[in-house]
Amino acid sequence: MSAPGGFRVVADTDVCQGHQLCQGEAPSVFGFDTEADVVVLLQTHPDASLRPDVTTAVKYCPAFALSIEEDQ
Repeated sequence: MSAPGGFRVVADTDVCQGHQLCQGEAPSVFGFDTEADVVVLLQTHPDASLRPDVTTAVKYCPAFALSIEEDQ
């Protein structure tokens, strides 16, 4: 059962262009695979306290490769 306000982070590695802006916004959630040149999710269900940082990372991703899905 999910906690209230829970969410899941989704990264589309086929769309990711390797800008790494997400790492600057939420480094505990987003990593980077230098060989593949794409984002790596370090946490798919981060704590609710990280939502503002994750939301900013999603908003400013130049490739629109990130999204947030609400837990049901």
